[in-house]
Order: sequence, then structure tokens, then C-alpha cells
Amino acid sequence: MADNPEEQALADEWAAALAEAGDASQDDIDALMAQGTSPAAPEAPKPPKAPVEEFGQSSGGLTVSGMEGPNLDVILDIPVTISMEVGHTDISIRNLLQLNQGSVIELDRLAGEPLDVLVNGTLIAHGEVVVVNEKFGIRLTDVISPTERIKKLR
Repeated sequence: MADNPEEQALADEWAAALAEAGDASQDDIDALMAQGTSPAAPEAPKPPKAPVEEFGQSSGGLTVSGMEGPNLDVILDIPVTISMEVGHTDISIRNLLQLNQGSVIELDRLAGEPLDVLVNGTLIAHGEVVVVNEKFGIRLTDVISPTERIKKLR
């Protein structure tokens, strides 16, 4: 016999299930409760699986739609970091510690080459330095296509 009301309610449910399946004694019910298995419970039908081809295959490759797709208002106000990279180089810590005012670091770009425009570290365009109202700016000369940007994310 069950000690508390919850166990008694569970035992009553098992008794009802066994009664539907056929005759069963209290000993059978107690044994099934101890095992934690369902007596003659039919397996629930599994939902059909969608074929992989529907999700992974498209005839035109990656397509980027304009604003007619899902509502993009949710992400339009997310701040991102935009940076311009003049060039880069690798330097040892020994040489880094020897740098002082007036030191010159040689970069991997030639003078006059376009700068890289990065958004959160991802290249999106190339540009050239301009001065606007006594402040530096950048004029975009080549913007990477949305399809190419999406490919770089993978």
C-alpha cells in the first residue's frame, strides 16, 4: 500500500491503466511502480522528419533579400564596432618593448593602397582616407557584396 497521497494517486493511475490492458493484481501494480515502466503503453507516434534537402539545398546558392523578408527592425538598432585598418604586421614582444616615441613600424601595405573597413572584425569594404571639416573620414571605394559577407561568416 502507498504511504502518501501522491504515491496512492500514482498507484491508482497504474491500476486504471492495467485494468484497461487486462486483469492485474496489486502485486503486479507494485512491481511496475518499482520498475518505473509503463505497462503495455503504446509508443507515441513520432512526428515525421523533414528531409534534409529542403533546408540545405537551393538552386541559386545564397540569396540575400532586401527588407521584404522577415522583420529586420529587431536587429537594426544593435550597435556594432566599425574600424579602419591601415595595415598590420607581426612583431615580437622583445621589439614591442623597445618601442618609444618616434619609432616607426613597417606595415604590410604600400602607400596609397586602400584601407580595410571592418565591422566587428569582418571585412565589409575598402576605402580611402579623406578629410572632412578638419576630421579624418573614409570614402568607400569597394563594398563587399552581401553574399560574400555571409560566406565569410561560415
